[in-house]
Amino acid sequence: MKQTDHDLVIIGGGPAGLTAGLYAARSRLNVILVEKIVPGGQVLITDWIENYPGFTGISGPDLIEKMVEQTKQFDLAIESNEVLSMDLTGDSKKLQLYDREITTKSIVIATGASPRALDIGEDRFVGRGLSYCATCDAPFFKDKVVVAVGGGDTAIQESIYLTKFVKKVYVVHRRDELRAAKILQERAFENDKIEFVWNSVLTSIDGESGVESVRIKNVKTGEEKNMASDGCFIWIGILPNIGFVGAGLALDDAGFIVTDDHMQTSVPGVFAAGDIRNTPLRQIATAVGDGAIAAMSAEHYIENIKK
Repeated sequence: MKQTDHDLVIIGGGPAGLTAGLYAARSRLNVILVEKIVPGGQVLITDWIENYPGFTGISGPDLIEKMVEQTKQFDLAIESNEVLSMDLTGDSKKLQLYDREITTKSIVIATGASPRALDIGEDRFVGRGLSYCATCDAPFFKDKVVVAVGGGDTAIQESIYLTKFVKKVYVVHRRDELRAAKILQERAFENDKIEFVWNSVLTSIDGESGVESVRIKNVKTGEEKNMASDGCFIWIGILPNIGFVGAGLALDDAGFIVTDDHMQTSVPGVFAAGDIRNTPLRQIATAVGDGAIAAMSAEHYIENIKK
């Protein structure tokens, strides 16, 4: 089986991975970025970004396009492939890709996180009225009534975006107040198309060929009711994309990779950046900072082992 030796392999092409790639390529490391689908990650499905410094507002796809173009100036190699497993036991780390094995002195893991499911059997409705992405699917619900679940930044921002298309959004939240940024809350409360269902959770999603209704339970009173709905959007948090990691790296209780201030994991030469690590804030700005630190830490590690 073909092997390729690298100084650094970056796994994941979101803001953290692209930034790490930019810094590593500028440092003239023998680096490759491996991305399972296309560069961008969750940012690609973000309609509008207004809290990233330097832009009064920019769409997610446009921001990623600019990031990718910048890496090209320094000849960063970006490969569409999937890392299936890793062997971190030796000084030379081995990565099993879909089509070959590669070896590397150092790794930056920047695979991000994916939306958390409700686990109420909703899988059968994915693509048939259930979605985790308003930017992707909102146009399919033009002039219809939908239910959204969640109370954080993503849930509220995406619910506001939905109102550009739908007739009504019922936002179901298990508490009696939101966790989203105050400015997003203000916009949601002022939006006539959004109605909040407080202290409530979804217990089922029902329908024949697609979503037709949801069952909602009040967590304080225990009362349950059915609500007609043409669709359902779920934004209740994220899970780390670590299926390929295997044993060896220290994880926190939620499954995110534990790092120090230098983005170093529990394995020397292996770093983590962005949403995949145990960070107190998951934003594009923090992912970019993580990526820069991880790349520079990896460069120092590589210099030391070469000596």
